[in-house]
Amino acid sequence: MKIMEINADERPRERLISAGARALSNTELLAILLRTGSGGINVLDLARELMTRAGSLTRLAAMSGEVLMETKGIGKDKSATIMAAFELGRRFSAEEPTLTRTSITGPAQIYAMMHPLLKGLDHEECWILYLNRSNYVIAKEKLSTGGLSSTTFDTNMVVRKALEKKADGLIVVHNHPSGNPYPGSADLKQTAALKKAAGTFEISLMDHIVIADSCFYSFSEERIVHQNEVSTEKLAPV
Repeated sequence: MKIMEINADERPRERLISAGARALSNTELLAILLRTGSGGINVLDLARELMTRAGSLTRLAAMSGEVLMETKGIGKDKSATIMAAFELGRRFSAEEPTLTRTSITGPAQIYAMMHPLLKGLDHEECWILYLNRSNYVIAKEKLSTGGLSSTTFDTNMVVRKALEKKADGLIVVHNHPSGNPYPGSADLKQTAALKKAAGTFEISLMDHIVIADSCFYSFSEERIVHQNEVSTEKLAPV
């Protein structure tokens, strides 16, 4: 059977099977996630409409379920599938086995590890890295999810978990969807509070990284570092 004789909803899947995922366009890959068309629109046209509306994969990844469903033919099931696919992509990009076997030496390394997980989000998320005495990452977890301009976390809970994990150091990482990496007053207060609480148990707060689009702010360096800039600073307590 020729590819053009196949139902439009089946063509992207057939192409993936025959040519491999890398041969497909973004629209075709999205069509596979959507699975079927809707309301007389075939799945390729529906995927094309969604891609045109978003303008880029980055913007599509940042869309909430409500925004996705503003496109005719996209309901709860299709929007949930799209959001799940992008979230898996973020987690895969951030899952660098070599980093967990390598001592963290500076802020740029932290940025490389966490930026894929936080880029494109329309809300703030705060994550914590637990380190051993040699600055190896022994655990990583999300502390909280906030709104567009703020997120908070329980410092006592962080210290308690650090003690449970026998961590010697902590690194806080959160994003600023606004694109401005400068820490706000709430960031400064929470950092100071965590440093004090952790220090009581001889646990060092090694850094707090605020991630924006293509740069980050490091509390340990006390400055903004751009994505392509080579940082020579070594990891040291805040």
